[in-house]
Amino acid sequence: MPATSNTTFRVALRGEALLTSPRFNKGTAFTLQERREFGLDGRLPFKVATLDEQCQRAYDQLNGQESPLHKNSFLQSLKDQNRVLYFALLGKYLRELIPIIYTPTEADAIANYSHLFRRSEGMYLTFPNQDTMEEDFLEQTQGKEIDLFVCSDAEAILGIGDQGVGISSAKSSIYTLLAGINPARSLAVTLDVGTDNEDLLNDSLYVGWPNGRIRGEGYDKFVDKFVQLVRKYYPHSLLHFEDFGTANAGRLLEKYRDQHAVFNDDMRVQGTGAVTLAAVMTAISVTKTKLLDQRIIVYGAGSAGLGITRQVRDAMVLMDDIPVKEANKRFWLIDRYGLIKDSLGPSKIRSELREFTRPDDEWVKIQNSDHKIGLLDVVRQVKPTVLIGCSTHSGAFTEDVIREMAKGTERPIILPLSNPSRLVEVDPKDANDWTNGKALLATGSPFPPCKMPNGKDYVVAECNNALIYPGIGLGAVVSRSRTLTDSMIVAATRRLASLSPALKDPDDGLLPDFGDSPAVNLEVAIAVAEQAVKEGQAGVSCRKEDVRRLVTDAQWKPFYGEYVYDVNGEK
Repeated sequence: MPATSNTTFRVALRGEALLTSPRFNKGTAFTLQERREFGLDGRLPFKVATLDEQCQRAYDQLNGQESPLHKNSFLQSLKDQNRVLYFALLGKYLRELIPIIYTPTEADAIANYSHLFRRSEGMYLTFPNQDTMEEDFLEQTQGKEIDLFVCSDAEAILGIGDQGVGISSAKSSIYTLLAGINPARSLAVTLDVGTDNEDLLNDSLYVGWPNGRIRGEGYDKFVDKFVQLVRKYYPHSLLHFEDFGTANAGRLLEKYRDQHAVFNDDMRVQGTGAVTLAAVMTAISVTKTKLLDQRIIVYGAGSAGLGITRQVRDAMVLMDDIPVKEANKRFWLIDRYGLIKDSLGPSKIRSELREFTRPDDEWVKIQNSDHKIGLLDVVRQVKPTVLIGCSTHSGAFTEDVIREMAKGTERPIILPLSNPSRLVEVDPKDANDWTNGKALLATGSPFPPCKMPNGKDYVVAECNNALIYPGIGLGAVVSRSRTLTDSMIVAATRRLASLSPALKDPDDGLLPDFGDSPAVNLEVAIAVAEQAVKEGQAGVSCRKEDVRRLVTDAQWKPFYGEYVYDVNGEK
């Protein structure tokens, strides 16, 4: 559906079939003329309601639910009944309802998926049925235009791990809600390769394949068969990998990123890394320095920390035109063994971290240089300008660490990004107090404003990747990009950073408010599509100056159009 309600749709459904179609059902909003034409007289109560009235009724019913999980189930049921009403309600109460349909409540919903299951949604491709995968794929997709596939093997659901089957419909909904990707043109796909979760395997109500998780060559062939079907039948679609385990997520992204437009908002330069880079770019605009001037400590060198490191490093190379090896020297990574330095040896340094390993001769000033070099040691010697936390080590950024950092730089950039908030490396209020209000802050979870010494509130930005990845997806979809390049993601990051309130007021947030995310993602999408056209990656022919109109016109909005019955119309 287009962005306005002044549109006529030719619909082939009538009566009960129309009322049970989540795509076309209007419920009590069907007009008197539509009720007569579509055989709905006698099937609906008398009053014709507006969409706003339906939203109010649904919101009242939602508030009658006892818990976030019950609210999640109610909203899922609403989505199965009336798609326009579902998205209109979410858009009206965006801040309140995103945590209900997505993190953190969605994790509980997936954990209870088999016991809450009522109606199938999306596509289920199961390992023992791989011989008929193409037939099953076409049965559900043939004749349909699909822009977005969100697929998951459910091995690494946030906070709860391996869940065997867990449809990624919430991620698809975020793409629609925040970027306007048409829900009728997106498909959530479960790749059921079994589970190693013994609780699920012993649950008689488990709806997935009750088998240990397939790995190795068999797994790779199964996933590849699905990816090749997407490439064959939908070459200009976006393929989003969601909640894959650490052994597969980055590997699959690297394998396919030059073959198709693929995305994973938790990995490498994508999503988490991009929104963090945007916060850093805004902060250095406030400090009036360059990216290559920064000395950056990353505390927590797991997949998230390494992904952020690479994103910032790659942007440094691209924006400041320096060699990769030179850019690597601006980073100091710390993990459970302390600073990652040469003397730790290959047994303690993962291969992907080696390019960031520091030479031991830098640390001769520290007595007993072979001992574990901790965060405070590194801060004292490096005098960092940027401190990033991805460790889930609550309280790791102690008062000594923060005060020591503040000695070496006028405006310390401190980004404690661990989720949930109870695992954050430092409470932003403490970091603000210990730096006398000079810190530039962003966190991975929402926090209230901090009080500055002058009595003014300092807004703590939230590094929420939903500020960027839906827009990246929309830009790739609208431009029909063949691949999703690093420079397209950097373009998205630059556009996000340019929208920061801190550029007008340094005491305001480093990133836009999450409540503005639909407008922000529109701008991100335009930047991505413009870059795709510039690079020659776009599958559409248009001038750069036409991209804004192209993206805006493509956005789906939750409005009811006018229906006309046509036996040859849409179903």
